[in-house]
Amino acid sequence: MKYLIALIIGIISGAAIFAAGVAFNPFVGKQGLSPLAVTDSQTVTLTYSGVASDDVVFTNDGESRISPYPEKVLQLWEASIRQTSASVKILRDGRGQVAGLGIKISSLSEATRLFAGKAIVDSVWYVYLPGRGGMFIEQTENYWDFLRRIVLPAYRSSANIWQGSWIGNLTAGPGALGTAKVAGSSGEFSGLEMLAVESLTVRAWRTVGGPLAAEGQLLIELPPDADDESPVDEALVEDE
Repeated sequence: MKYLIALIIGIISGAAIFAAGVAFNPFVGKQGLSPLAVTDSQTVTLTYSGVASDDVVFTNDGESRISPYPEKVLQLWEASIRQTSASVKILRDGRGQVAGLGIKISSLSEATRLFAGKAIVDSVWYVYLPGRGGMFIEQTENYWDFLRRIVLPAYRSSANIWQGSWIGNLTAGPGALGTAKVAGSSGEFSGLEMLAVESLTVRAWRTVGGPLAAEGQLLIELPPDADDESPVDEALVEDE
């Protein structure tokens, strides 16, 4: 019996040390400032709700923390896509007005290395702005800081909820400077190659259901020679 007790204590201690090592790893650097935050180029700023029930559609394998919305939407339970989520989001401009739709598909990445501070998700966006055109965004996201500062504290809370104010860049590549790649597909964006960064602001998160109050932002840098004479640009394009 004493050996069994010693084994259980050892397992618990080991798990606690592992969790502490992951959460407080001193070799993991802090998240740096996004290069687009100080760009001199014109940018398109689009925001969206980070709460799944605010999406037009949100779906996953049906067994994850965040439930599909609406209830009867088809779920991604096939083996090849069980670690994938898909959503259709309403995108708003800097004035809070509806600007278009964004379709996002995200999958957990095999490149995740928690001890290296990498909780990686690969994702793609298709963004369509009526009257302007569409674009594809390819990016690698790192949720390490999100997990450490929001998810772990929520699990340690007796109420299983985190409340506060967290703002972080999610985009970590594939660009060398930690930016996403953007390819214009139609309208005024057709043929353009651009950069983008996605960030997230969270004010409340729970262990069952995920975000309660959260807002995402897409910041897209336009090429220097992009046409900015369209009257729609007054609402969507900000000169940083």
